[in-house]
Amino acid sequence: MSDTVIKFENLYKQYRLGTIGTGTFYGDVQSWLAKVRGKEDPNSKIGDNPNQKNGRFYALKDINAEIHAGDAIGIIGRNGAGKSTLLKVLSRVTAPTKGKVYIKGRISSMLEVGTGFHPELTGRENIFLNGAILGMRKSEIEKKLDEIIEFSEIEKFIDTPVKRYSSGMYVKLAFSVAAHLDSEILVMDEVLAVGDMKFQQKCLGKMDNAANNEGRTVLYVSHNMSTIRNLCNRCLVLDHGTVIFDGDTDSAIDVYMEKGESALKPHYDFREVPRMDMVYGQNLFIKDLYFDRDIANYYQNEKIRFRVCWDLFKDVGKLRAFVALRYVDDVAVCTSHSVDIEYDPSKKEHETVFELDSTGLMPGKYYFLLSIYSTNEFGAYLKHDFISEGVYFEISVPEGAPAFYWPENFFGHMRMPDMKVLDNNPGN
Repeated sequence: MSDTVIKFENLYKQYRLGTIGTGTFYGDVQSWLAKVRGKEDPNSKIGDNPNQKNGRFYALKDINAEIHAGDAIGIIGRNGAGKSTLLKVLSRVTAPTKGKVYIKGRISSMLEVGTGFHPELTGRENIFLNGAILGMRKSEIEKKLDEIIEFSEIEKFIDTPVKRYSSGMYVKLAFSVAAHLDSEILVMDEVLAVGDMKFQQKCLGKMDNAANNEGRTVLYVSHNMSTIRNLCNRCLVLDHGTVIFDGDTDSAIDVYMEKGESALKPHYDFREVPRMDMVYGQNLFIKDLYFDRDIANYYQNEKIRFRVCWDLFKDVGKLRAFVALRYVDDVAVCTSHSVDIEYDPSKKEHETVFELDSTGLMPGKYYFLLSIYSTNEFGAYLKHDFISEGVYFEISVPEGAPAFYWPENFFGHMRMPDMKVLDNNPGN
């Protein structure tokens, strides 16, 4: 089509796993010659698995898609699905292994904090540097300069070297430069999470205006389904490097939410789940979680019971559990803390049954993150283990109950208890 500005055609991106090279040019030549002759690598170590050492990993596999001028495209998927790799190929940061990418117009990219900035240059100098990289003349950049500085909200520091900027200041200036310079295609990875809430809303409004009023094409990667739903008119869902859905935003979010990570499992094994911090699991280790039924589906206002198996390696005083509850589209809903957990410090293996009150939760699928913690003498939380893998359950309406419409995008995912009327006629 004549308005196609980006076209992915049989696109593959392959990476090599493990160590690349032997460390010396002579050793690399030896290994290459052995491979060409079909002989054993003279530099391989005893016990090496050649298939594993020379393993290949496809970050992108057979991507085919067309994107038209003025489209606001969301790219969603689990961590490691290939979202950022696709944007890097599009932005020419890395080359595809196979296939082609056709691009019509200039691309302005914001892939990660500080991309394209020289730390020794000031914010003002980096604006001109980024404009020059896009192929703009100095006079063109000067016309946009005041607008860029005003939008970035860092006027006082614009002549300070960016190496002294905080991550939030980096994001503000980087987004402002990317959004205001004259490019037909705007590419944004999930970097707005660093900025404050007010600036995030400002950026989303700018991207919406760029697509709907300026006719620019926007590609946006995010795990926040609310911003995806509000900004994008179309989505690509990636899974293990492959596009599994290409269509309207609501259907794409449904596909993403129903992918294996949100299955309503009765049991979670956390033994092999990587911890986010080295201290987690040292004094106390969460092993398993079991729901009290085969499918984690609960009616509104029903109590959600689950059993946690954990090992104790050191007496850490009073313990409590904490859950951070989120809707399946990653919107935060609420938190809940337990009362003190009773346990025998002389025993290693423990089991604790918790009950979560679902009163007020509207129908839908939720997940929570689990932590067991104690508090120190200053009242600060001391996490002993934290599970970053989501534990999923679903709230549904009991059979025979009256059906009603609850637009969660407007009202949210939780309803507070009814307000009490304390006085109908105050002052009378």
